[in-house]
Amino acid sequence: MPLVAAAVCPHPPLIVPELAGAAAPELDDLRAACDAAVAGLLDSGAHRIVVVGDGPGTRSYGFPFHGSLAPWGADVQVCVGSPRPDRPDPLPLSLTIGAWLLRRSPTGPSSVARMHSLAPDADPAECAALGGGYRSDVDWGLLVMGDGSACRGPKSPGYDDPRAEAYDDAVARALADADAEALLDLDPALSAELKAAGRAPWQVLAGAARAAGGEWRGELRHYSAPYGVAYFVASWERV
Repeated sequence: MPLVAAAVCPHPPLIVPELAGAAAPELDDLRAACDAAVAGLLDSGAHRIVVVGDGPGTRSYGFPFHGSLAPWGADVQVCVGSPRPDRPDPLPLSLTIGAWLLRRSPTGPSSVARMHSLAPDADPAECAALGGGYRSDVDWGLLVMGDGSACRGPKSPGYDDPRAEAYDDAVARALADADAEALLDLDPALSAELKAAGRAPWQVLAGAARAAGGEWRGELRHYSAPYGVAYFVASWERV
């Protein structure tokens, strides 16, 4: 069965109110946009959800899923299913935030079939093949976790880079237009220089949409760079 819908969300730790503390309201709009995108994904008719995001290496994580936000300052444990001692590897940040977003929906966690991380240097063809190669006996959806450039201003994590805004604007257009080819054209070297953690996951989405075929409709729900890092929230739906 083909991919029928996708949601794109960022993964800043501060999206979790327990980590943000008094600054939590600053990301209320981003949090609401993510909730709306996830709700749309779960209401799309997709019976299984695959979550992809960046991580230290390219690998799959099997059920049950467990991540911790303790390295980012709060002992928040995010679990989908009951943790098992034979599954000790925690999820990377991107997938942990993905699981956290899904857990905010009553039906979200029960539909997660697989989580997959992508190494920062994953080849675009490899990413596209991963998205195009997923097979399911039911219609499935994709939750794509990824931040844009981290070089939007002198106080950003990657310092200021004059190329960052144009890069992020191009990603925003591609997500709004459901333009898989534009996402596949993102340059891995430039993306790495701009510290854009979403490049590989977005290219998984592009490969999955291309393999599913048909026409796609995109909606850009949110685009901002409040802390010098670009955050995108988008929904894709097969027409």
